[in-house]
Formats: sequence, C-alpha cells, structure tokens
Amino acid sequence: MGRPASAIPDFYYALFAFYEPALTLLGFIGALHDPVTTHNTQAPWPVDSPAPDVLPKASVVTVIQLAHVCALMGIVNFFVLTAIRKHLALQPALQEKIMKSLMIPLLIGDGLHLYVTLWALGEERWDVVNWSPMLWTTIVLGTSLMIPRIMWHLGIWRYVDARDGKGRESSSASPAITNEKN
Repeated sequence: MGRPASAIPDFYYALFAFYEPALTLLGFIGALHDPVTTHNTQAPWPVDSPAPDVLPKASVVTVIQLAHVCALMGIVNFFVLTAIRKHLALQPALQEKIMKSLMIPLLIGDGLHLYVTLWALGEERWDVVNWSPMLWTTIVLGTSLMIPRIMWHLGIWRYVDARDGKGRESSSASPAITNEKN
C-alpha cells in the first residue's frame, strides 16, 4: 500500500473536521443548557466552600462566551478542512502548507490549554483522585486531540511534500485547479 496522497487523509479529516467540532458543539450546548453545572464542575471545590447554586451574571456570561469560542473553533476546523480537501485535492503540497497554518496554532493551544488548566489547579493538580469528571474530560479529550495533531506534524499517516513529493511537480509549478463550480 502506498503513502496517502493527501495532507488530510480520512483519519485526520474525521478527527479534526467531525470529532473535534462535535465535541466543541456539545460543550457549547451543555454550557447553554446548564451554565451553573458547567462552571461548578471545572475543578474540585473546597470542602468548607461548596459550589454555588446560583452564579453571578458575569460568571454565566463568561462560561457561555468561552464555550462559544470553543464551538467556533470547531466549526472553523470543519469549514477550512472541507474547503482544503475539496478545492486543493490535486495539490497535496499546498494542502500541507495551509494545514500547517491551521495546525500550529491549534497544537500550541492544545498544549497551553492543558498547561493552564493544570497550573490553575495549584497544588490540587496532583490530587487526581479528587478531580471532577469535567476536569478528567478536559484532560482526556484535550490529549485525544493534541496527540493526533503531533502525529500530523510528524507526518504520520499523511502526505508530506518533503518526503512524498519527490518526482512530483512542485506546488508552485502545478496548474491551478480549473473546477470552480463552488
């Protein structure tokens, strides 16, 4: 079996154009439906200070805004990846360049999201037995996206122009796609 001829083969497309947007949209819907639970389950609460039953309006707005930004990123992934696969299907080197522009900030974001989450927990970050289900979900799902992004950058299971482009015309010399129906 030969190497994939796309910088976005089905595995990465399914993961980043469907799995990630689904996660972010479900998180947004959950925050809209119950911002108090979304807020209160982000981290363990001290025994002597139980989680509030009612949040200040500013906290509700903040929770919903943050969930909206996450959902927006997932939707952007879907549309960008779909456009790249559709309109640049015959130009895998160009696919790779554009994907790298999307994947670098997302990989940095994955790493920083995990780091900031653990940093914000303070000394409780080591008390994993008392982590809330939401905190576990954040760590596990964040890692489930970060590891495949690292794999993409390493060229695993995808077209890599420097490795696979030997003998192909360079992307700058290849003719433009003439199919401009959409």
